[in-house]
Amino acid sequence: MNSSTSRPGSVRQALRGTLLGAGVVAALLAATACRPSGSDDESAAPSNSASAAGSPSKSAEPSGDSGTGSSGATDDAAGDSGETGGGNGTSHQDCKATDLTTAVELQDPSGDTPRHFLLTVTNGSTSPCVLNDAPLVRLGAGDSAPTVDPLEEPDTEPVVVEGGGKAYAGLYVFGNDEGGEAEYDQSARFTATLVAGEGTELSGTLVFDLPGGLHSVSYDDAARVNGWAGTEGLAMRPINQL
Repeated sequence: MNSSTSRPGSVRQALRGTLLGAGVVAALLAATACRPSGSDDESAAPSNSASAAGSPSKSAEPSGDSGTGSSGATDDAAGDSGETGGGNGTSHQDCKATDLTTAVELQDPSGDTPRHFLLTVTNGSTSPCVLNDAPLVRLGAGDSAPTVDPLEEPDTEPVVVEGGGKAYAGLYVFGNDEGGEAEYDQSARFTATLVAGEGTELSGTLVFDLPGGLHSVSYDDAARVNGWAGTEGLAMRPINQL
């Protein structure tokens, strides 16, 4: 007679299959629990990397602005410190009267009333120096004598006189054309005080002796002086028109 009883081998195979299935499920659950939240979002990594790379350029912007401002202040300070001549706008010192030698040349033809003179100074130093504005020329004797008015507003640009070089100023002393026996003020020499870069007089006065053959010259209120120039032509051209 046939019967449907279960065999021991079949029971073991069924139990083994059940245990294996449970093990697979447990392994899958463990792997899922270990994965970080959102790790399957592959676009997050590039976004974070780009953000980190952009942060240094943002912090550099204020640094650039600050650097520009301090640079301008440094340049200004350097420009001021370079004016070693007392504010004359150059890197050279003002000329000292003791370093300059003088000469005077009459510009009028022989026989004419002496009116136009060329004043010349030579820098006896080996270093360049600066002459500012127009010299304060006096035709009378002593520091109390009035100074000659400048022909026009002196040039604001300083004249740099190289070592051994020359500079010039034009001088007109007499404008009266009346004849007769009238007497006018007489001058036996010219003097000139230098002007510093700040616009104040320097100590020391230049003396210009009259050229040979002249013992004195007449002068009046028409006298005018032109500012320092680097050439004879620039110094005398406006003076010769008087």
